[in-house]
Amino acid sequence: MKLVVGRETAQHERRVAVVPDTVAKLAAAGLSVVVERGAGDAAGYPDDGYVAAGAELADRNALATADVVLAVQPLPIADARTLRAGTLVLSFLQPAAEPDLLQVFADRKVNAMSLERLPRISRAQSMDALSSQALVTGYRAAIIAAERLPRFFPLLMTAAGTVPPAKVLVLGAGVAGLQAIATARRLGAVVSAYDVRTAAAEEVKSLGATFVQLDLEALEGAGGYAREMTDERAARQRELLTPFLAAADAVITTAAVPGRKAPLLVDTAMVEAMRPGTIIVDIAAESGGNCELSQPGEEVVHNGVTIWGGRNMPSGMAFDASRLYARNLANLVLLMTKDGVVTPDLDDEIVAGCLVVHDGAVR
Repeated sequence: MKLVVGRETAQHERRVAVVPDTVAKLAAAGLSVVVERGAGDAAGYPDDGYVAAGAELADRNALATADVVLAVQPLPIADARTLRAGTLVLSFLQPAAEPDLLQVFADRKVNAMSLERLPRISRAQSMDALSSQALVTGYRAAIIAAERLPRFFPLLMTAAGTVPPAKVLVLGAGVAGLQAIATARRLGAVVSAYDVRTAAAEEVKSLGATFVQLDLEALEGAGGYAREMTDERAARQRELLTPFLAAADAVITTAAVPGRKAPLLVDTAMVEAMRPGTIIVDIAAESGGNCELSQPGEEVVHNGVTIWGGRNMPSGMAFDASRLYARNLANLVLLMTKDGVVTPDLDDEIVAGCLVVHDGAVR
């Protein structure tokens, strides 16, 4: 079977869905891997690396002959209309935001799998692209905070006197939040964190950070996510968090639920309670923002506080983000591969959870 990877065309996207290491794994399973020329250039993977790993180079038209298509972002509709019936597409599909694309897949009897829908079970951890990309995002968030903050992160003892460490507050202790905590700690900051799930407290403490306890009920949800909170609870949470933000030098907000608007954690009044020269890094800016003042891809300064809005943050570290994502995809493809043939098994909960279009129907 022919597996094709095209160059990403979405604005600000630098990642690629296959890297030379995973080309070799897929080829060893009996698949023929075809990569569009230049597909890996923006991520730091030149064409000759793919050729050395056993891939064939081709132009964009190769998508029309594919049995399997791997991508990062949803395929452009123009490309989707060239696919043959029975083709299997794997990507971050954003099903709720792409109804027209799903319908094109259904009309052409193209099968499509969305990595956002991967079940959060132990057997699927090696395929969990949301987690791998969140890890990259959390790391970058801490680096950005350290770069933009006009003071040192670590404690410094100098001949001119002692420089105290920066205080960093992380809101949300999922994969991105925990990586932000770990990175800020490695850089020497004093870190505290808050999450609506009390189960996150032990993970936060294990990284050497302080868990912020608020007098509020926990919101433990299914699949490792938090339950949605009422407007009243959200307002009370913001009120209780305000003094913690006022004491912080840098705040990193990481609360996001795939396919839904990001919860508002920091309103304008909370920003105004912070000191001039401090910074908020909002990694959820693209999905509505955890901070009321965030703008995706922009820096906003309000009352001397910088609010940095994230936009496609994994793409900013495209080499390693691509390497992790490509491994996730390869593991999912290999799960469905036997004797060089990729066949989605609807009896497998991982496959069934991801398959959003199958045999002409949107699931």
